[in-house]
Amino acid sequence: MKKEWKALLMLTISVGALAWPAKSGEWRSDFNVEKANLSSTGSNPYFVLTPGFRLYYEKGKNSLITTVLNETKVIDGVETRAVEDREMKNGEPTEITRDYYAMDRSTKDVYYFGEEVDTYKNGKVVGHGGSWLSGVKGARFGMMMPGKVEAGQKFYQEQAPGVGMDRAEVVAVGETIVTPAGTFTGCVHTMETSAIEKGHEEKWYAPGVGIVKDPEFVLTKVEGK
Repeated sequence: MKKEWKALLMLTISVGALAWPAKSGEWRSDFNVEKANLSSTGSNPYFVLTPGFRLYYEKGKNSLITTVLNETKVIDGVETRAVEDREMKNGEPTEITRDYYAMDRSTKDVYYFGEEVDTYKNGKVVGHGGSWLSGVKGARFGMMMPGKVEAGQKFYQEQAPGVGMDRAEVVAVGETIVTPAGTFTGCVHTMETSAIEKGHEEKWYAPGVGIVKDPEFVLTKVEGK
């Protein structure tokens, strides 16, 4: 093979590896990133990892507070940022989760490295169902939010066999959502499904904020912007 054709072939392979999906319509599951380029802080246009950033949600007697903590954890060789989800009912905790994320400094892609779950009953921890960490028992990190979002993107968020295989498809970009916290324009609309469970969930992400609405909760207040 001539040198110029060999060089062209190698360039084609390299560019192909960087293309969004391997094939149109497939769920993206391989994320060939340089782990040294991942950071535990920063801001994706639709996902914030700045410590102290906090979102409040409500639905009836249920509430949820999401807080970017000033805590990190090394998972699968990467320093990740802890984000706490504190779910309450009638003022009592029902589930407290620490989710772990890291962001690519170059692309602003946000990757999800797992979660540690505490389920409560009558004020006491009764289980840890749904917990998983990348690099443990065959689990691999997934993508939570691309740095550049486009309708039609499909990607795995969780890759923990037998525990969580959630995936998201970007349905639309540029929608407007009205919440008690305000009216948000330019929202990303996603549809989440699972490879091991039935059903689906629709979510809306606002620029500079994150999730503003899902099937269970709606945003009521933002702190730390």
